[in-house]
Amino acid sequence: MELELEKLNLPSDNERPFVIAGPCSAETEEQVMTTATQLAMKGCHNFRAGVWKPRTKPGGFEGNGEKALPWMQRVKKETGMNVATEVATPEHVELALKYGIDILWIGARTTANPFAMQALADALRGVDVPVFVKNPVNPDLELWIGAMERLNQAGVKRLGAIHRGFSSYEQKIYRNNPLWQVPIELRRRIPELPLICDPSHIGGRRELIAPLCQQAMDLGADGLIVESHCDPDKAWSDAKQQVTPDVLDYILSLLVIRDEHTTTEGIVQLRKQIDELDNQIMDVLTKRMKVCREIGQYKKEHNMTVLQASRYNEILNKRGVQGSLCGMSPEFVAKVFESIHEESVRQQMEIINK
Repeated sequence: MELELEKLNLPSDNERPFVIAGPCSAETEEQVMTTATQLAMKGCHNFRAGVWKPRTKPGGFEGNGEKALPWMQRVKKETGMNVATEVATPEHVELALKYGIDILWIGARTTANPFAMQALADALRGVDVPVFVKNPVNPDLELWIGAMERLNQAGVKRLGAIHRGFSSYEQKIYRNNPLWQVPIELRRRIPELPLICDPSHIGGRRELIAPLCQQAMDLGADGLIVESHCDPDKAWSDAKQQVTPDVLDYILSLLVIRDEHTTTEGIVQLRKQIDELDNQIMDVLTKRMKVCREIGQYKKEHNMTVLQASRYNEILNKRGVQGSLCGMSPEFVAKVFESIHEESVRQQMEIINK
């Protein structure tokens, strides 16, 4: 289904990037007001702070709840900024609206739960506030879109998406793997949907925020949601991924915002070359699959199994080395040939099962 969307109509000095900034958690009234005042002085229009903080394990700081909402009201009154917080239950929605929260977002764990999303959609029925939906913890684009569809069906039209990366088991550079191809595909599927990036949760470390912000801009993100704290090292949650308002202002001042729409003759010609090369790839793949079907027929006639593990490993190893020599990542080449092999096996199975 297509989403029925309306403009967010939220203030920003520039069309790109739209910025929402503030601490991970609303810890104390003093901390909230100090951070908000500093951000407002830097020209920030949209202040964020977690009022309810779901943590992976119990026992840590899980937010002040309703106690923090008057602090958000004070930010709005004294700085003029819009205020934003995360909601995870209908009760959160009710309280946030009662205290005049301007912007809501839905976290990754909640997005992954269709029952929770439907409950939130029902609570937001008839409410005209901007709602941002973070990607689910796993790279499931359909689940992400489905969460937004539930809200849209309930009449929420001022929708946006937040790319915050995806959880994985392995140790890695990033706290959450960005897997840029997922938000890129979301943009292709729903080009009119505002898409902002959360470099704080992707990186997990403050030194990664600047390069991630620039990557997001280079890929056409509409804005950023960044965790900023008046004293990050003393933050009660996610201290390592927060920056001061001064540092955030410096990061934003260095961003290069590239034109999304300008097309020159030079790039048109290069794209024509890409199209021609893609056609050649399709032609070669067609020929390869024809040979695979002939192999499938041979295996059928000689009562051989379709999967030949040693041959598969030989292909992956050989192509990985070739990829490195050609300036490509071995992991990328492995993924390409894994997909090609999967289709080859499928075609051979069709021959054998005839």
